[in-house]
Amino acid sequence: MDKQFVLDSLNTQNSWRLFKIIGEFVEGIEHLQDIGPAVSIFGSARLPEDSFNYQLAVDISERFVKEGFAVMTGGGGGIMEAANRGASNAGGTSVGLNIKLPMEQIPNNYANLKLEFKYFFIRKFMFIKYAMAYIILPGGFGTLDELFEAVTLIQTKRIKPLPVILVNSSYWQGLIDWVKAQMLTNDCISQSDLDILQIMDDPDEIIRLVQNRD
Repeated sequence: MDKQFVLDSLNTQNSWRLFKIIGEFVEGIEHLQDIGPAVSIFGSARLPEDSFNYQLAVDISERFVKEGFAVMTGGGGGIMEAANRGASNAGGTSVGLNIKLPMEQIPNNYANLKLEFKYFFIRKFMFIKYAMAYIILPGGFGTLDELFEAVTLIQTKRIKPLPVILVNSSYWQGLIDWVKAQMLTNDCISQSDLDILQIMDDPDEIIRLVQNRD
């Protein structure tokens, strides 16, 4: 009974954790504050180099760098590796924000600016704070987490609106159809909420959209 209250359970070890959290914030801001305009690119860590979506991520990232953007990813394999690879190939700033996990995520070799985080929420803060757009390629639960967190922050006006682009309509259209049929029809969201999301396939159109929001 005497341990039910959170404040009563705080101890010295938990207090020191606050300094670790602050330290991660400071390190992230110090390294990223001067990278210039950037986009955050997300997608599955499981997709191989010879997959269509891997090559699409390379192409999109190269195009963004040629237009003066830095590219940020989660620093791991699959789509993250592809995006960092494209940015590096084009001679640009290729940022990998790696996360420490129980099943260790191995940082890819194509990020030329690497940071490692213990706390997911600090890593997400960096993606949001320094990105001018969210580019979402096919992925799993982690990709959906990043996607809907950005949408929620825009919906609730906690951040300035930014393009949230779902790349590859054949992958994402089913999700949008469900959102329309269920969330929108049942008044759980409004049409303006749905308008936050855009599905696109053409890399040139993606670049132009982000440039026009600059």
